[in-house]
Amino acid sequence: MKFKLPNIIPVFPLSGVIYFPETNLPLNVFEPRYLALVNDCIKSNKYMGLIQPKKNSSDVYNVGCLGKITKSKKTKDGRMLINLIGISRFEIKEEIENDKSYREFQVSYEKFKEDLDVNKEQSKKIEKIKELSEKTKVFFKKNGLLLNWKEFDKLDQDQRINTLAMIAPISNVEKQTILESTNIQSKTKILSEIIEFYLYENSLNNSTMQ
Repeated sequence: MKFKLPNIIPVFPLSGVIYFPETNLPLNVFEPRYLALVNDCIKSNKYMGLIQPKKNSSDVYNVGCLGKITKSKKTKDGRMLINLIGISRFEIKEEIENDKSYREFQVSYEKFKEDLDVNKEQSKKIEKIKELSEKTKVFFKKNGLLLNWKEFDKLDQDQRINTLAMIAPISNVEKQTILESTNIQSKTKILSEIIEFYLYENSLNNSTMQ
């Protein structure tokens, strides 16, 4: 099965949110230009891109994630509550000049075509993902984060990695690095190394305080 995705998309630069395929993201939209973006999306194909802006700049990172609006609700005070489901990561090719209040980009999904392959083989790195889950349980516990691990284990492997990367208490730069990783093996490896670093740093801090 092949997905026909738009190669020109409206993009919502959202600081502090790194969005992954196969994850849900609820958004509370209130800025006029992004209300216009959402309304235009709902009238057309319901696709919109989310991307991380660079610090103190109008520039954005080169890789973001395409989402599809699955739910939308207008509030009495003019806001829009929407839910996005992650479809595929994209790579920006160029910005499109327009007369709209929001930005549009020409994008390519080629680098991340694995995101759209519904028949992709499950990774053979199952043990690596199990190891990562065990490390993450310790990491989350140390940071006071709760996750329903029984429900989490029902997700497929890609969803597990994407969910962990999205909610883990790591920096946005680190999350962006995971987002830009082309396949599940590299995402697993990078996230595992990041969590190992934090756990090691935490153990050093504890030993210093004793």
